[in-house]
Amino acid sequence: MKYNRQALLIPAAVLALGLPATADQLPTKEGVSGTTKQEYSPYAGRDFPTRVLWGDTHLHTAVSVDAGTMCTIEQEDAFRFARGEEITTTHGLRAKLGRPLDFLVITDHAEMYGLMPMLKKGDQELLSQEMGKKWYKALTSGDDAAVFDAAMEIVASLAKPDPPLKADKIVKKAWQYYTALADRYNEPGRFTALIGYEYTTMGGNNLHRNVIFRGDASVANQTIPFSQFDSQNPEDLWRALDAFQKKTGAEVLAIPHNGNLSNGRMFSVNKFDGTTPYDKELATLRARLEPIYEATQIKGDGEAHPMLSPSDEFADFDTWDKSNLNGTEAKKPEMIKAEYAREALKTGLALEKKLGVNPFKFGMIGSTDAHTAMAAVEEDNFFGKHSGVEPEPHRWEHVVIEAPNPDFTVMGWQQAAGGYAGVWAKDNTREEIFDAMMRKETYATTGSRMTVRFFGGWEFTEEDTKTRLPAAIGYDKGVPMGSDLTKAPKGKAPTFLVAARKDPMSGNLDRIQIIKGWINPDGSTEEKIYNVAWSDERKLGTDGKLPSVGNTVDVAHATWSNSIGSPELITVWTDPDFDAAKPAFYYTRVIEIPTPRWTAYEAMRFDVKMDAEVPMITTERAYTSPIWYTPGK
Repeated sequence: MKYNRQALLIPAAVLALGLPATADQLPTKEGVSGTTKQEYSPYAGRDFPTRVLWGDTHLHTAVSVDAGTMCTIEQEDAFRFARGEEITTTHGLRAKLGRPLDFLVITDHAEMYGLMPMLKKGDQELLSQEMGKKWYKALTSGDDAAVFDAAMEIVASLAKPDPPLKADKIVKKAWQYYTALADRYNEPGRFTALIGYEYTTMGGNNLHRNVIFRGDASVANQTIPFSQFDSQNPEDLWRALDAFQKKTGAEVLAIPHNGNLSNGRMFSVNKFDGTTPYDKELATLRARLEPIYEATQIKGDGEAHPMLSPSDEFADFDTWDKSNLNGTEAKKPEMIKAEYAREALKTGLALEKKLGVNPFKFGMIGSTDAHTAMAAVEEDNFFGKHSGVEPEPHRWEHVVIEAPNPDFTVMGWQQAAGGYAGVWAKDNTREEIFDAMMRKETYATTGSRMTVRFFGGWEFTEEDTKTRLPAAIGYDKGVPMGSDLTKAPKGKAPTFLVAARKDPMSGNLDRIQIIKGWINPDGSTEEKIYNVAWSDERKLGTDGKLPSVGNTVDVAHATWSNSIGSPELITVWTDPDFDAAKPAFYYTRVIEIPTPRWTAYEAMRFDVKMDAEVPMITTERAYTSPIWYTPGK
């Protein structure tokens, strides 16, 4: 049989549609050998992030002092678990993730880094010190009450200005062991083990930061973790990190914890001393070193608060707002404004107007803050905040955080099974993930792994929603989440292309919202929530509100039906209230249909009846990094 060589080069679809039939009739462009043919593959030459990678940037193991008083799982098993391997928990349970993560940062506390495992092993350098001998005796006594009392004393010691045990050699050795371990578990293209630690400012008003390195052990070993024993002032951490970068040429970033337990300090307009206003130099340093913010985790959600956003029906979600971290100071209403992401983004606009720099120009991520060494926050696979509240019939009523005032004590059922960080990267490597965080091309979820794209520009049209490759149009005609909208055409309002696809293991999508914040000429700030895409042919009310999607959750059996909602949503939205003179930000919030909360799974598995106040249903969600508009840019 003979074949026509040229006919073989012509797709049947081309012939059927009456398109050019010979190669020399195909459209050409300059670039390869003078006259190149139009590429047939739509993916050829693509040079933008195509993968959302899922990870946790905030995990503790037995190496952390507070975790190590109860947790026995060390760093290697934490990596193994995140990669999808099965491990045995502190209490002897078999555990495995439903789906592996793509990356992990083990962020053990800088304070007394690595001392707990060595103390339990009876290290002679530690036992030669009176406090070390006392704690070792208690922790190895086998007496639960003595162990608990020692644990509480050890954790309390972190709030003091000086370390209770002198062991610089142990800290350095433990740090270098960890960095070498991270290098060993780092497999470019398959699993990324970023190197990091947590800087923990104690005293209850949570101003903690997770510090992450772009490089490997040879970079990270040029320093040791900066701790609150060096300074309790985060501004000193920034200066130390800045000096480290200048000295070594290395790259590093810091991620603030969710600020809901900082009692008004995380996003204060004043410096650490509480009275001196931010200046341009400090605002610039913070903006450069803290590109992203942990908006949700086990200790509650930090996107919005119902007091700040009373018209937002989704603002009261896993809210922890009774006190500071250790329950020593009650929460006052005036503190709330400086604790939540949305309000901080608005405050950042006001500071930029005053200083010329926005210190709160951050993107969003979620992470766990688990002290179990397990990044396990799937609702049906939740292993809790610390090892004292592993799954068992009555953990819902166990104490998670005991406060001096019982009204501020946190019970097991109040833990939130969240969250994870979604990062848009070109490849699963340290460099690509770090770079994506720096450019804020990230988003937070409360544990679900839904896929979300968000682009802003001036020329998006409804036709752009018909593509199966929204990113190709998004990057071509606009900018992605985390970016700035520039060069505003006269008389035009910004347009946004937003697309979301459900997590195949979770609920369908209820709606996509775009949340806008802006600053007025008088310095006041405002916000508005727009429902821009939704499921089930519902109609917007005249007030812009959308009727409920419904609820299919069967609490007794901890299941639900995806008979409501949509598997994916995509739209182009134009800001109907745009004022070119007013700086603004926009970010996307995606809401799932109701699904069973971890408490419902627990009640079903252990056949227990929980109190009426215990929520059994949740609505998983995602928060993208914002896109900012600044007049004149």
